[in-house]
Amino acid sequence: MAREFSRRERIGEELKRELGILVTTQVKDPRVSLVTITDVDVSPDLKHAKVYVGNFDVTAPAEKSAEAVAGLRAARGFLKKQLGKRLRLRVMPDLRFIEDATEREAQRLDQIIAGAVREDRVNADRTAQDDETDPDRGTP
Repeated sequence: MAREFSRRERIGEELKRELGILVTTQVKDPRVSLVTITDVDVSPDLKHAKVYVGNFDVTAPAEKSAEAVAGLRAARGFLKKQLGKRLRLRVMPDLRFIEDATEREAQRLDQIIAGAVREDRVNADRTAQDDETDPDRGTP
C-alpha cells in the first residue's frame, strides 16, 4: 500500500515542528521574537530546506521581519546542530530562511477592500441624499 505522504513531505513537517520549538525556546537572539515557521520545503535530494518565516506582529515594519530572518540565518549552525540531535536523518538539510509575507499582504489587501467598501457606502449615502433634496428627481 502506498504511503499517503512522500518522505520529503514528512521530513518537511518534522523540520517545521522542531524548528518552531527551537526558535521559540532555544534561540536567544533578540531579533528573533514573535516569529513563526510557516512552511518548510525540502529539496528532492533532501540536502536543502527552504524555511519560510512569518512574523506574528503583522503591524510591525517590514524591516523587523528582515531582521528576524537575519537573526535566524546567524543561528543556522546552532539550529542545524540541534535538529541533528532531535531528528535521525543521515544528512541534515542545509537551512535557507526566507521571509513569508503572506499574512502581511493579506492584512494590507483587507485594509484596501475595507477602505473601498467604506468609500462606496459614503458615495451611496451622498447619492441618496441628493435624490431626496432634488425636486426634479422626485417621483412623477
